[in-house]
Amino acid sequence: KSANPQWREQFDFHYFSDRKDMLDIEVWRKDNKKHEELLGTCQVDITALPMKQTNRLELPLEKHPGSLLMLIAVAPCTGVSISDLCVCPLGDPSERQQISQRYCIKNSFWDIKDIGFLQVKVLKAVDLLAADFSGKSDPFCVLELGNDMLQTHTVYKNLNPEWNKVFTFPIKDIHDVLEVTVFDEDGDKPPDFLGKVAIPLLSV
Repeated sequence: KSANPQWREQFDFHYFSDRKDMLDIEVWRKDNKKHEELLGTCQVDITALPMKQTNRLELPLEKHPGSLLMLIAVAPCTGVSISDLCVCPLGDPSERQQISQRYCIKNSFWDIKDIGFLQVKVLKAVDLLAADFSGKSDPFCVLELGNDMLQTHTVYKNLNPEWNKVFTFPIKDIHDVLEVTVFDEDGDKPPDFLGKVAIPLLSV
C-alpha cells in the first residue's frame, strides 16, 4: 500500500569482467497471491560504472511512471571461484596451510566479517527425472549460499550427468544454508525443477 516503498535490501552478484552483461531490474505489484502486475523495468550497463566506488543511480522506469533509487558498487570479488577438479583451490598443500593459518584462533579478530569460506565439489547426479519427451534431461546444477549463486554448465541429454566442478564461496553467516538445486534447461523457457537438497553450514 505504498507508492514510495523503501526496501533497503542488499544483493551480491558475481560479475565476471569478460562478459558484457546488463543488469535487468523489474518492479512488480502484488495484489494477492494470484494477481501480479509489472510496474516497470530498467537496465544498468555494468561496464559503464566506475570501479571500486559506490554509484548512486536514479533510474526511470521504462514506459511507466516512477523511478528506482539504487546504490551499485563494482568491486573485485574475493573468495568466489569456479574451477575444474584438477585445479582445486585446496588441492595445493601450501595453499591449504596458508588458509588454515589465516583462520586459526589467534587470527580470528583480524577481520570480523571474514568468517571463512566454503568449498563444494559438484561431481555428478544419478537417476534424474526425465523432463524431455525423449526420456532424457538437460541438467545443470545451481548452488546458493545466502544471496550468492553459482552454477555448473549444462550436460545435454543425460540423466546421470557429471559436472566435476569446484565452487568456492565466502561465508558471511555461519547459520546460512547451502541450497543445491538441479534444473532441466528448456531453451528460452524457464528451466524445469528436477530436485533440491539443503545443507546447513553448521552440519558440515
